[in-house]
Amino acid sequence: MSFTLAKTERLAAILSQTPVIPVLTFSDAQTGVATSKALRDGGLTVLEVTMRTPKALEALKAIVDEVEGVTVGAGTVLEPEHVEQAIVSGAAFLVSPGSSSRLISAGSEAPVPFLPGVSTVSEALQLAERGATFAKFFPAGPAGGAPFLRALVAPLPEMHFVPTGGIDIGNAQDYLSLRNVAAVGGSWVAPPDALEAKDWARVTQLAKEASALKARPAAPA
Repeated sequence: MSFTLAKTERLAAILSQTPVIPVLTFSDAQTGVATSKALRDGGLTVLEVTMRTPKALEALKAIVDEVEGVTVGAGTVLEPEHVEQAIVSGAAFLVSPGSSSRLISAGSEAPVPFLPGVSTVSEALQLAERGATFAKFFPAGPAGGAPFLRALVAPLPEMHFVPTGGIDIGNAQDYLSLRNVAAVGGSWVAPPDALEAKDWARVTQLAKEASALKARPAAPA
């Protein structure tokens, strides 16, 4: 199964809403809802809830049900069964750190857009052969950072990336200035100590700073 134009356009529309996608890990639904409201109030309305904890799906569903004005995706999708679980919980898109053949097949067949992960040129080429024009670049820092993605503009002009891993307010603009970067992912906007202290004002302020980053060129579908 290949990536369809309709779902690619839906993914492009989602990514065009924000320069930064918060990558969030929650141990309970209540914290997920409060954090999501704080991020939304700061201008970040596309959220990725990672499937790394026993309560991740519960938190995702609670955010979908209780927080207006946000688009919520499921991250750290590693297995085909994760795809089904995320869809049932209300995920509007799926994100994976890698792109195994089984996962590509399951993700591309899902009813919502799928953003598979790559860290090499060969992986990006394999996705392009399946019709994908968007990929997560992970782990961005260790895998080559902004210079690596800049080097891919010429040979892979149709591919656009969402770099994640090692990105913060200090270097996010380096990525966003590249014409093959649709958005960046990062956890710095919801630091664990702020969540533990329930310091939602701090989360909102960090979100405001992130949402104010310089707009990048619109990524084509």
